[in-house]
This record gives sequence, structure tokens and C-alpha cells, in this order.
Amino acid sequence: MTTLFPTPRRIEPPPGVLTAGQLAELAYQALIAEAELTPKPGLVDRRGSGAHTDLSLHLMRQSALAITPYFAAMGAATQSMPFGEELRSEVAAIGRGAEAAMLRATSGSNSHKGAIWILGLLVTAAAQRIDSNSEVVARDAGALARLPERARPQLISHGEMVQVRYGATGARGEAFSNFPHAVYIGLPALREARNRGLTERNSRLSALLNIMSCLEDTCVLYRGGAKGLAGVRRGASEVLLAGGPGSAAGDEAMLRLDRELTTRNLSPGGSADLLAATLFLDALERGQHSVEEDSRFEGDTNDAD
Repeated sequence: MTTLFPTPRRIEPPPGVLTAGQLAELAYQALIAEAELTPKPGLVDRRGSGAHTDLSLHLMRQSALAITPYFAAMGAATQSMPFGEELRSEVAAIGRGAEAAMLRATSGSNSHKGAIWILGLLVTAAAQRIDSNSEVVARDAGALARLPERARPQLISHGEMVQVRYGATGARGEAFSNFPHAVYIGLPALREARNRGLTERNSRLSALLNIMSCLEDTCVLYRGGAKGLAGVRRGASEVLLAGGPGSAAGDEAMLRLDRELTTRNLSPGGSADLLAATLFLDALERGQHSVEEDSRFEGDTNDAD
């Protein structure tokens, strides 16, 4: 049976605001850029599946493609109805459709559930204003997330299990707090690394590691508990203290961390979702209609220390 997602009436956005389709494409490119970034500790990348047994780079690409029309529908919704509870319910319904599309594309694997929530809110917020400042967009997205939803699903997610056991709020808590790990950790780390002359690849890896070093990643907590989370945070901090991506010692520490996470079946998926959000906000704030391509791979020459 074909699953349809809501398609609000077409309306032209205010001058200076990206169209819903442009924002969806930007979200798609952010997801692809995150997936293809290599080498990432414990995560799917161009080398392989990391700590995952049910995901691959091909599936990540297929999943991102499958959910992109739903991002466009979210953007269209905010450009056709006022900000409020009705929009919150509409976006939530579209998000559930996106999750179903993701599961069809991956034969049941959870590739982008957190990203659908995070990027969906950011796309929705960005579609209703001219100001593309990351703090402003994240604040509006957080305000939308905090509005009550009329029909919440009854199924208990991994994130909700972790919240009950450890008190970690995951992607929902990140949204309720206006995405602090993307706005105040990921973005500054990304831009500081660029300013030091690092390649785009190593700048993105630096942003990811900074997020990993302090995030209560519910993906890690679900698989490895508090001990696993402590190991991920400590390992990411050690990479940064060793010189970070692009330095010989930092790259060696990052590969050690990758081996450890893969062996222990730990995947920092929450950090990966927030890296995608960071790349989306970065491109939006810089006035770009696409996420900058990064063609460098693990065999390339390292940046200077």
C-alpha cells in the first residue's frame, strides 16, 4: 500500500527565505556529508559500517533520499500555516511518515530517526523567517518542539528507554534546549578548525569529536550504558588533546577510538545527527544553497599540525 505524506498548499515564501524544496535539499546534503565523512569513530562511513551490522553507506544514502520529500513537506507546512500547535501536529505527522519511509528504504533499520526530528524542526523553523542566524533558527525550532503534540505514538523508543534508566533526554531534550550541542559546540569547533587552515574533512571531524566529548548520546547509552558513554567521551577528548584530526598523534588516537568503539559495538549516532544539524545551520547562516563538498578521503595528506 502506498503511504502518502501531507502536502500543504503551495505558497511563495517571504523574500529572502529559502523555499521548502531548497531547505529540504540542504538537509539532504547535510545528511550525505555526515554519512560520507571519513574516518568517523564507530560510525558508518566510506570505509564500512563501523559498529553497525544493519547499516551501510548505501543504506544511509537511500534513507536520506527517502526522507527528503518529507523535509520539503515540513517546510511547506510552515509557509502555509501560522506558528503554533496546529503546525506542531502537522510537522509531527509528516515526521512519522518520514520514519515509515526510512524503514522501507532500509528494510527496517533505524538510520535517521533522530535526524528526522532534529533536521525536520530546523527546516520548519528556517522556512518561516528571513533571519538565518543559527541561534535564532534553533530557538524557533526549540519553541516549536516544546509545543504539545495532540497525538503522540504509543510505542516506546530506545531514547525513551534510556531516559527512564539514565535520565538522558536525547534528541528531544536537545530540541527542547534549542540545540546547544549544534549551535554552541559543533558550529564553533567547525569554524575554529577552518580558521586554523584545516581541510573541510578535518574541520568536520573536529566538530564531531567536540560534540562526542560532551553529549549524553542516547545511542551510546542504549548500547553501552554509562560506562560506554564515559568511554566515548573520554576517547573523543583524547583525540582532541592529542592534536585533533589532521595531526599525526590525533589521527592515530582517532583510529584507536574507532577500533575500540567498533569492538564494543558503540555507535555515537546522536553525535552524528547533531553534526548533520551543524552542517545544515552552517550552510544556512553562510547563505549557501548547498553544503560544501568534501572530496578528501583517509588516504589524503594530513593537514599541518
